Amino acid sequence: MALPPDQWRTVGALSSLGLSFVLAIVIGTGAGWWIDERFGTGPWGFLIGFLFGLIAGILNVYRTTKRYWK
Repeated sequence: MALPPDQWRTVGALSSLGLSFVLAIVIGTGAGWWIDERFGTGPWGFLIGFLFGLIAGILNVYRTTKRYWK
């Protein structure tokens, strides 16, 4: 059974959510780790970077699913 083109677009956009969620966390954590290494701030840059990455990932998932949830 073939899907119409607009449904394929939706499937493609929603299937990339996991990757974008993980990448947001990795980028935020990496930036926090870099800040810790550069300025010697201990685990705080890492933790704050992880938190910002997690929030960014959740917002991205929310915005994308909201757009296609109709």
